Amino acid sequence: MRTKHMAAVSVRLRFGEDARLGPGKIALLEAVARSGSIAAAGRDMNMSYRRAWLLIDSLNRMFDEPVVRASPGGTNGGGAELSALGSSLVTAYRAMEAETEASIERHFAPLRPRMTLPSDG
Repeated sequence: MRTKHMAAVSVRLRFGEDARLGPGKIALLEAVARSGSIAAAGRDMNMSYRRAWLLIDSLNRMFDEPVVRASPGGTNGGGAELSALGSSLVTAYRAMEAETEASIERHFAPLRPRMTLPSDG
């Protein structure tokens, strides 16, 4: 829970021209892990299957092995799951995000009493 005037953090990483990682892709990976499906994960995030698939594909191309393993549909229905690398990616991102929030809180706590922003509630 955020305290009064605590900064909200949104971390986006750029590893190269076309290699980016941010909260949206991580949320999509978490949705795939929950639902077992790229299509269902996309629906959960109000995006088309194509958009979800393109984002997953961009993540898979960032690494030397897939972060999401998908099996085609058919009589058994297909599905998708995070690989061990995909799970590690989500864990690393969320840990880095938490450390960043803690660092911001630590560095800006002395300035909070001087902030004149309106309260949220």
